[in-house]
Amino acid sequence: MLPPENRMRRREDFAAAVRRGRRSGKTHLVVHLTKRSDTTNPHAPGEPPPPRAGFVVSKAVGNSVVRHRVQRRLRHVVRDRLSLLPPGSLVVVRALPGAGEAEYARLAREVDAALERLLGGVRA
Repeated sequence: MLPPENRMRRREDFAAAVRRGRRSGKTHLVVHLTKRSDTTNPHAPGEPPPPRAGFVVSKAVGNSVVRHRVQRRLRHVVRDRLSLLPPGSLVVVRALPGAGEAEYARLAREVDAALERLLGGVRA
């Protein structure tokens, strides 16, 4: 589970990450990242906001059971990599149709490769 302060909930945040951010596509997923430095942390004024992550898993991935399994796996992978993200950044991980058959390790490798490309060489 992602901590509440690291969850992306608002439609505007998803749109900002997808439209204004950079993206890296892999076989089973696409990762969108935007670094936002213009925001402040509403929970702790004076501190930078924490990075936030959101997930998009459409019906093309599979039925409800498959979609939720893919989302849980992606959420777990991203949770372990939040410390690599700059403060205030927004990450959207969009699962592609083949993600339902992909193993956890494969999804983790693809997230790592995408984040490495987007962050400029930082490894998990």
